[in-house]
Amino acid sequence: MKRLQDKFALVTGGTSGIGLETARQFLAEGATVAITGRNEQGLASARHELGDTVLAIKCDAGDMDDQRRLAQALAQNWPRLDVVYANAGDVTHLPLQEWSEEVWDRLMAVNLKGPFFLIQSLLPLLANPASVILCGSTSAHIGLPQSSAYAASKAGLLSLARTLSGELLGRGIRVNGLSPGPTETPALNKLGLAPEQQDALRAQIRELVPVGRMGTPWELARAAVFLASDESRFVVGTELLVDGGVANL
Repeated sequence: MKRLQDKFALVTGGTSGIGLETARQFLAEGATVAITGRNEQGLASARHELGDTVLAIKCDAGDMDDQRRLAQALAQNWPRLDVVYANAGDVTHLPLQEWSEEVWDRLMAVNLKGPFFLIQSLLPLLANPASVILCGSTSAHIGLPQSSAYAASKAGLLSLARTLSGELLGRGIRVNGLSPGPTETPALNKLGLAPEQQDALRAQIRELVPVGRMGTPWELARAAVFLASDESRFVVGTELLVDGGVANL
């Protein structure tokens, strides 16, 4: 039997990169899948790629009302929710002196506040047992320049994996963190860099990784399949680092 057979799974930020590949792998393992994204065109493209069975819902991960509307939409379509992968994120990196309160608040809303209130909104729908996966980052463990706010938001999210597991375990809900290291995704194209600057950045990033390369969305997606499946039912309140050794070597 497929590893996620008969499970209902939500992937936020599922229109590209790790989220899109995770949705693809969840489908391949037998899950019924919903994805979210802010952009209608991106959602339509992802749904076309993944197939008509996918539920595609427009949702801004940093808008708290949208989190409640998302929960309502899922409740109208599904009998329960077995898996949540809170993958949507703001990857802004800036020198300390260039941060504004507005940019800080937006990043924290998307990366920390949004997932918290999404889980709260989904509580009536979450099954027993259920698996909640929070997308952390290896940046929470290292002192990477310009990652200050981003790393802080991910550290907070990884803390929630522990505290919410302690709170929700009696309801059969496991919460774990899944932390990517440097991964080859379209997010690198959103930094506004010229092609030669992007190439230089990739070279710098590869130097940080002990295995000598960036990760792939497929590698992260397969780790998410494990955490979503019953194979990980003894994995609770912890963090799975998929980072090529960045945080530990």
